[in-house]
Amino acid sequence: MRPALSRRFSVAPMMDWTDRHCRYFLRQLSQHALLYTEMVTTGALLHGDAQRFLRYDETERPLALQLGGSVPAELAECAKLAEAAGYDEVNLNVGCPSDRVQNNMIGACLMGHPSLVADCVKAMRDAVDIEVTVKHRIGINGRDSYAELCDFVGQVRDAGCRSFTVHARIAILEGLSPKQNREVPPLRYDIAAQLKQDFPDLEIILNGGIKTLDECRAHLQTFDGVMLGREAYHNPYLLARVDQELFGSEAPVISRAQALRNMRPYIEQHLSEGGAMHHITRHVLGLGQGFPGARRFRQLLSVDIHKTRDPLALLDQAVALLEGR
Repeated sequence: MRPALSRRFSVAPMMDWTDRHCRYFLRQLSQHALLYTEMVTTGALLHGDAQRFLRYDETERPLALQLGGSVPAELAECAKLAEAAGYDEVNLNVGCPSDRVQNNMIGACLMGHPSLVADCVKAMRDAVDIEVTVKHRIGINGRDSYAELCDFVGQVRDAGCRSFTVHARIAILEGLSPKQNREVPPLRYDIAAQLKQDFPDLEIILNGGIKTLDECRAHLQTFDGVMLGREAYHNPYLLARVDQELFGSEAPVISRAQALRNMRPYIEQHLSEGGAMHHITRHVLGLGQGFPGARRFRQLLSVDIHKTRDPLALLDQAVALLEGR
């Protein structure tokens, strides 16, 4: 039986990273973590290949679709597509700082337009029965006071949103790259904690800079959930203990080797459809960390993979290097 959706621990939506292959792999490590898609724009869904963007394997659930957009009617249409496709949640991106999305009124710039975000949330909630959530920053440059943050959260709450994932940094909309925006503005967990105190009825999920399960446990004293991004991607084996340590599961902790072995039928299927193995194995390189042979493991699946005629034999070699690790 699939675990019910819980936001106690989730893996962040990350562009170019949390595609369906990555999510299938992460699901081998944790049954309970809530997984998010990469951000998909309303334009891509409504005017592009919607099936390609919405495709997932049933085992990835519980699974949320993250949308980028700012036109309520378009977001409502996309939320309907998400619900029809079987997604468990639809999430609105109000945190991405890239120039490309700002020009289309997507992402963090929407923090400056709380009433528009409220209209977007209401339109989506009216259109679907699955939950509509918002992921946002604690502010943007020029609009970074705590009062403005409370105004944003209050207006979106009044539109019916009950769950907010708070990336505890402001976004600098000019002069910093998206990468710098994940590192330069200081983390302010205290502001996110104040938000939880002032909006006790809302589900507040903390995101930003969390690296260990010990940190997760500490934050869960204050917040309703934690969301990990880059650490979950670069050090995915962290997820192997999530079910036991954060959800009380009594199932045995999966080994690195078994997690990769479990991927073999999925990879075979992908190859049979004309796909390349590196589409999938690029996401598992983080399993190779901190043991003799780890570098060889990463080389097999990132360099040698492009030279071999027998990718599955290479995969078996990589699994062998993980045995006992």
